[in-house]
Amino acid sequence: MPDLRITTRNARFQQWQALLTNRTKRQRSGEFLVQGVRPISLAVEHGWTIRALVYDMDASLSRWAVRLLSDVTAPAVAMATELLAELGEKDAESPELLAVVALPPDDLDRIRIGRRTVAVVFDRPSGPGNIGTLVRSADAFGAAGVVVTGHAADPFDPRSVRASTGSLFAVPVVRAPSHVEVLAWAAGLGLQIAGTDEHGDVDVADFGFARPTLLVVGNETTGLSAAWRQACDTLLRIPMAGAASSLNAATAGSIALYEATRRRAGT
Repeated sequence: MPDLRITTRNARFQQWQALLTNRTKRQRSGEFLVQGVRPISLAVEHGWTIRALVYDMDASLSRWAVRLLSDVTAPAVAMATELLAELGEKDAESPELLAVVALPPDDLDRIRIGRRTVAVVFDRPSGPGNIGTLVRSADAFGAAGVVVTGHAADPFDPRSVRASTGSLFAVPVVRAPSHVEVLAWAAGLGLQIAGTDEHGDVDVADFGFARPTLLVVGNETTGLSAAWRQACDTLLRIPMAGAASSLNAATAGSIALYEATRRRAGT
């Protein structure tokens, strides 16, 4: 039996609906919506706090959904199909289950730095999808975590969560107001700082990632801020051919992360 049934656009539904588009509401409530089988499964697997599991009251649920509702200690909310479709942002069909998940603390110490660690900073990204893509690459290439700095898109925006395909729950992602807090943290850990820049003076394939490194990726349009550029020990370039003048920021960061993995494997 559900702990709660929602069949109208009541206050609880409106609260959750606001989480889709309103960053301030997400921050004030300390929670965000998670859509999709893989992201929800990874959130549970990695021990994130699940505040509610919302399921389609009229659907025949899959074994996956039934198991989650049975195993996860969280309120089970039965919702009308058309309302759940709105929360799932699907025009054609309703998802069978969504999760309401608690936001993690923005604590840089969640990122554990080892002897050969690479952590990523995304400086003022404007696109949630780019954040999710870079988080996915950070997960794939073994980065310790991702820091989103400055006036930026929200990594807990549904578009970012979807683009990460669940990696947001496997890799620590921390928001920082500016470069100041991150630089103090990095200095305390002895991290070298390398930024990606089309006019960099070192080919990314030649850079030594053997030391713990903070890899900084700039804004999609304007690149690295002056403060981050000044803070970098090295600026890395990615050689390009053809008519393209630059790479997408998340793509550039992904290439640099791949090179970090390749170089560390060879040392």
